[in-house]
Amino acid sequence: MAIFQTEPNKKQASRGGRRAVLFVYVTEGLENMAFIANALSLVTYFYGYMNLSMTKSATTLTNFMGTAFLLTLVGVAEPHCEAADRGQLALLYTGLYLIALGTSGVKSALPALGADQFDKNDPKQAGQLSSFFNWFLFSLTIGAIFGVTFVVWTGANHGWDLAFGVSAVAVLFALLSLCMGKSHYRNNKFNPKGSPLSSILQVLVASIRNRKLPTPEKAEDLHEIHDKEAGEEHEYLQRTEQFRFLDRAAVNCCPTIEGSSTSTNPGAWRLCTVTQVEEVKLLIRMLPIILSTVFMNTCIAQLQTFSIQQSMTLDRHLIGFKIPGPSIPVIPLLFMFFLIPFYDRVLVPLLRKITGIPTGIRHLQRIAIGLVLSCISMAIAGVVETRRKSVAVKHNMVDSGEPLPMSVFWLGFQYAIFGAADMFTLVGLLEFFYAESGAGMKSLGTAISWCSIAFGYFLISVVVETVNKVSGGWLGSNNLNRDKLNYFYWLLSGLSVTNFGAYLLCAWWYKYKKVEVVVLKKQDGSNGSDEMIKA
Repeated sequence: MAIFQTEPNKKQASRGGRRAVLFVYVTEGLENMAFIANALSLVTYFYGYMNLSMTKSATTLTNFMGTAFLLTLVGVAEPHCEAADRGQLALLYTGLYLIALGTSGVKSALPALGADQFDKNDPKQAGQLSSFFNWFLFSLTIGAIFGVTFVVWTGANHGWDLAFGVSAVAVLFALLSLCMGKSHYRNNKFNPKGSPLSSILQVLVASIRNRKLPTPEKAEDLHEIHDKEAGEEHEYLQRTEQFRFLDRAAVNCCPTIEGSSTSTNPGAWRLCTVTQVEEVKLLIRMLPIILSTVFMNTCIAQLQTFSIQQSMTLDRHLIGFKIPGPSIPVIPLLFMFFLIPFYDRVLVPLLRKITGIPTGIRHLQRIAIGLVLSCISMAIAGVVETRRKSVAVKHNMVDSGEPLPMSVFWLGFQYAIFGAADMFTLVGLLEFFYAESGAGMKSLGTAISWCSIAFGYFLISVVVETVNKVSGGWLGSNNLNRDKLNYFYWLLSGLSVTNFGAYLLCAWWYKYKKVEVVVLKKQDGSNGSDEMIKA
């Protein structure tokens, strides 16, 4: 891959960096505080106020969360409903999916916006870029901690309307924070033209329309535009041998007419550049990686559904204070709160000295660690659930609605390990897709990494329904003490091990992209010529 670069604009050079991403951190923290607080409260809201079954409550929440990581744009909160009729349910679901629409847009755009504030060609800022995604997750974690404690407590003790009002105010301040940083943001100097989705469709359509044309053996015979405008960077990807059927999209079906210096332009839907084609190839190569991480997010989904329902059956008192059930996920969040700075400031520099890699370990290795931890977490969850059920039997409380004489902090074991798994895998995916995507696909790449979470939430709904049918009702009743939730957790652990094996094959097959940097410096003089220097 070649990157054509000119001398940096002084105004642009003074922008970006750590000062600019502070606004990104604040925006993500406030937005996530509002989103997570509402999301984690919904399972008890559906079950306790809407009178849905446990399984239906879990499925409704996971469908909402899946949509939230699949859509785009603005966030709002839904109204409180009691004994809901069809009209109230319609209003409820409209509010829910407007939240989903909003939060997914924020989460897809912010990582790329923040990462764009660092110049990877500057050795100092390249190191800061490797830390950005860790601190982005840290800001997300802080927001979530406030959401699952303060906002959830407000809803439980002072009403849903006040809690939703606090969330709305948080989203407003998130928007203000984003706008306040406008004068500090560095623009993306690659300046890709058009939507990345349009570019992908153009390559696919052009390759089909040109399917009968012969594919040139030489890369020089394929279409490329070398547009070296002053003050801008242009990234050009070199032709690769994989997925050669897509190369036909860069074959000119209207070559230069003999005796003429110009050629007929067949249009963007008939002729694409080599760079466009290679960007699509990059995405295709990365798809197996994202698909092999979906099942881990299926396991995360149940931590926000069944594990919260478990907490409602346990003793939630701490020093005279009763912890709301939806606040239990604060355990992995607190673990991540301390683990992320330790990882970034201690482990990464140590690993960097050993491996010589700026991020300490490669992105795919980081994701693999997270997948292993998720397998362990699910196995531990099964053990803890077995103990919880034995306590219910021992004290003759199988059909009792009273809390069992067992502390809710037993759930902390599975939560803490999964918090570490999430830290490794989520940040690994975000950084992997940002680093490996083409210049015109950065935002799309980070959006695709969030889609792993979306598919995980959708998949858990299918898994729960399938397990219920095949097992004869492991999760079929509204009484966890009679359900076989421990079997379900062990099934997830076994499937996670199988999934990890599939991931190893995908990671072994994937080849990191190779980068060649070509710097174009403006020469002194009136002719305005360019000097090309390979870096």
